[in-house]
Amino acid sequence: MPSRRATAVSGRGLLIGVVLVGAFLTARLLSPPQAFAAIDGALGDGITLALSVIIESLPFVFLGIGFSIIVQVWLPEGFLLRRLPRRSLPRRLVLSVLGVLLPVCECGNVPLARGFLMSGLTVGESMTFLLAAPILNPVTIITTYEAFGWEDGVLVSRILGGFLIANLVGIIYSRMPRPMSALTPVFERSCSVDHSHAPRGKRLTRSAELFAHETTAMLPSLFVGAAIAGLIQVAVSRDVLVTLGSNPLWSVVALMALAFVVSICSNVDAFFVLALGSTFMPGAIVAFLVFGPMIDIKMLAMLRTTFRARTLALVTALVALSTLVLGLAVNLLV
Repeated sequence: MPSRRATAVSGRGLLIGVVLVGAFLTARLLSPPQAFAAIDGALGDGITLALSVIIESLPFVFLGIGFSIIVQVWLPEGFLLRRLPRRSLPRRLVLSVLGVLLPVCECGNVPLARGFLMSGLTVGESMTFLLAAPILNPVTIITTYEAFGWEDGVLVSRILGGFLIANLVGIIYSRMPRPMSALTPVFERSCSVDHSHAPRGKRLTRSAELFAHETTAMLPSLFVGAAIAGLIQVAVSRDVLVTLGSNPLWSVVALMALAFVVSICSNVDAFFVLALGSTFMPGAIVAFLVFGPMIDIKMLAMLRTTFRARTLALVTALVALSTLVLGLAVNLLV
């Protein structure tokens, strides 16, 4: 069971966030209109963008928490592990396509991956699932097909690219001498506790406790990540990004940066980037559709509840370099 201290810290973080928002709204209501006139426009846009990320993500976060509770509490002990291949390579390949059965976006996969780690999956295996599932799931594949069809190989490149990059990161972390050191100390201690012997009659109580813990761990991170994404979108003009669209290299870099900032859900990102299809090269579109579901601002904020900062920095670098190569290859070949 997660530690009471960790739960208390997350709860205090959520309370502080609510108090700060309440204080700002109170000051805004009690102050004369001209006091906030200078920042009203940009701030309003930033809040709207942040709220859109939160509203879009919340259903999938709760769905992911629900799947995580099922895996940890309601499935028989070792149910998932017994059904996976024993050899590491085929085991990771199966985990890569597990998103077909659990079609939630990247936000929901974070609590689910935490549940997998607590149930006995290794860091490398959980990484593979975490990175592959937002792309290799039926909702994402269908929406990408609806947006692009078979045009310029965008759909095929997205599926193959997501699969290969997720397995590359999984292989690297499976060969590290101490893969558990990738986790935060608090979460590593949670994984070392035996969760499998809860009395059947107390499963409802334990499910409620897990729901409360995961909610208090995930939501503050989601709010912070959404707020940062909203502020950056206001501060950085998209016109700057669009001017880079015709260059094979900089178009890929620009749309990777855009995917990182906008933090849009993988289930709908194809329709978002479709509007840029006539401006940017196909490799840049593929890079947006592969990099965004794996790494963005809100995802890093949520993943920080589980992984150390240096782990996230390394994973971000690996995914970014791999996506850059993928985007350049598509630009050269298509």
